[in-house]
Amino acid sequence: MIAESPMRTTSPRPTSPRTRAERFRRRLRAADLLLSASWTSAAAAVALYLAYGGAGLFNTVGDAVTSLGIIAGLIGTNLILLMLVLAARVPIIDRVFGHDRAMAAHRALGKPAFYLILAHAVLLILGYGITAGINPVAETISIFGLPDMPLAFLGFGLLIVVIVTSIVVVRRRFKYELWHVVHLLTYFAVIFALPHQFSVGGMLANGTFQRVYWIALYVIALGSIATFRFAEPIVKSLQHGIRVTRVEQVANGVASIHLSGRNLSALGSAGGQFFVWRFWSGKTWWHSHPISLSAQPTDRTARITVRALGNGSSSLSRLPKGTRVSFEGPYGLFTDAARTAPKLAIVAAGIGVTPVRALLEHSHLASGEATILLRASTEDETYLWDEMEALATQQGARFYTSVGRRPKGRDTWLSSRDVSRNVRLSSVFPDLARSDLYVCGPQAWTDLVVGEARATGMPEHQIHTERFDW
Repeated sequence: MIAESPMRTTSPRPTSPRTRAERFRRRLRAADLLLSASWTSAAAAVALYLAYGGAGLFNTVGDAVTSLGIIAGLIGTNLILLMLVLAARVPIIDRVFGHDRAMAAHRALGKPAFYLILAHAVLLILGYGITAGINPVAETISIFGLPDMPLAFLGFGLLIVVIVTSIVVVRRRFKYELWHVVHLLTYFAVIFALPHQFSVGGMLANGTFQRVYWIALYVIALGSIATFRFAEPIVKSLQHGIRVTRVEQVANGVASIHLSGRNLSALGSAGGQFFVWRFWSGKTWWHSHPISLSAQPTDRTARITVRALGNGSSSLSRLPKGTRVSFEGPYGLFTDAARTAPKLAIVAAGIGVTPVRALLEHSHLASGEATILLRASTEDETYLWDEMEALATQQGARFYTSVGRRPKGRDTWLSSRDVSRNVRLSSVFPDLARSDLYVCGPQAWTDLVVGEARATGMPEHQIHTERFDW
């Protein structure tokens, strides 16, 4: 049953609507620019090929098939390099799109890129075979003997493994740690495919803009990965020297990990963002975890709260004191910076309370500006609710709670009692149209909340979510 806690007036320090609007316009302009650059890069790859002799290679059937295969390979490779940039956690991309949207675009490009690379291989074999007058099997054997082609075939094989393991049905059979290791094969697939682009044929000959373009694209993609996924995290981790100070059991299967370090307020994290943490103990060093801060860091301390959802996360509740910690981040747009509307609506369930708690603590709100609803199936799942209520009172926010299981056979995010009382998102948040809605919890549950918000006509840019699946 939804219950309301009292609201207390505080001294407001809100962000002005004009500031939010200008921030939103800047993000839109930057997003348009990045999207335009992405499409332009694929068009440039084809245009450069046609400009350097490719346009004249459609005279015979064999040449036409071969040229189409080359174009498919160019676009496919361009998409794969773009995928690497999206996965590199480049700060400007994260600030403009947010990590979730960047990774959604990364996943969406996977299949088209694979089909184009597959078409590249098939069309080249057919085209060369037609020109030489031999069958595809013999032509495949012939191509395999060319310089650097064994590496190209190996790269294609690795790409197949990555694509197959990324299919949802297959991916669910893998533990996250194993799936993540397999996914790293993408880097090797790209590296192995690189030499044949320069050694087979004269397409990327010295002194051409085409060669300069592809070298620059590879440098940007692989350089982004090397810089933002490896070098920068190592430097920042050494700089801040984070260690585990203690592990606090919050509830059954849920623990808060208290951290200490140097100058942690300089991490630049905003409430609601997450880091990718690696804990250097004997049982946890080989896997990393994307976990939100559950409180704003001070200069010397920070805190994350984690629920045991597998062997990897379960071991975190037994971390010894003094364990060294390395990290990547902060990431995500689940922050006050993404707001565009004058009101704030927060809905969270389960361990999804952790980023919204940090978001609420970090926000500067006027009395009555925010409304919060926390959901749990049982009283055992009310993690950090006492802290949320204290923050809501301090911020002058309306605070509601709803405990109870959902009705069987109904697609609803509410409890059975709330459904029987005809509670709706719009009744909990009467100013929903003038609010930014932040939703965090299990993905299926989040989708139901977001679906109801969209059904009310709420604009997409006013809906913000944080993913906890992979």
